[in-house]
Amino acid sequence: MIGVPLEMVHGLLRISLLYLAGVLAGSLTVSITDMRAPVVGGSGGVYALCSAHLANVVMNWAGMRCPYKLLRMVLALVCMSSEVGRAVWLRFSPPLPASGPQPSFMAHLAGAVVGVSMGLTILRSYEERLRDQCGWWVVLLAYGTFLLFAIFWNIFAYDLLGAHIPPPP
Repeated sequence: MIGVPLEMVHGLLRISLLYLAGVLAGSLTVSITDMRAPVVGGSGGVYALCSAHLANVVMNWAGMRCPYKLLRMVLALVCMSSEVGRAVWLRFSPPLPASGPQPSFMAHLAGAVVGVSMGLTILRSYEERLRDQCGWWVVLLAYGTFLLFAIFWNIFAYDLLGAHIPPPP
């Protein structure tokens, strides 16, 4: 439901790449910042798509003929902010006795960052070609650097920090 309007305009390949980049960044961010929290679902990818909507509206503001583009931005920001707030509340509120650890909210934030940054670079601007954008190379380099750091962190950090992977619930 979230990706279909973007897919209709920008194509399956770009939106799939954006979604998978959000899922990967979200799960790796959780493994770095909140090692003991479980990762549930593809919230990083969903937030990447939601924030890509914002990037798309901002990037193509003048070319859009939709009279409700400001309402779309405000509605998306309100929905995303309230969901992140709920996730933060659930993560840090005292858990119920029968429940296990609460899922982390860091995947939401990482997905949103990926959606805005990659959305501004890989989604089509109606006036500029992808190869002509200097920002595309900067975002690609930053994302690749983050992925390498996160992979090496997951390989070596548990030994260096003396942390133990929590047992499954």
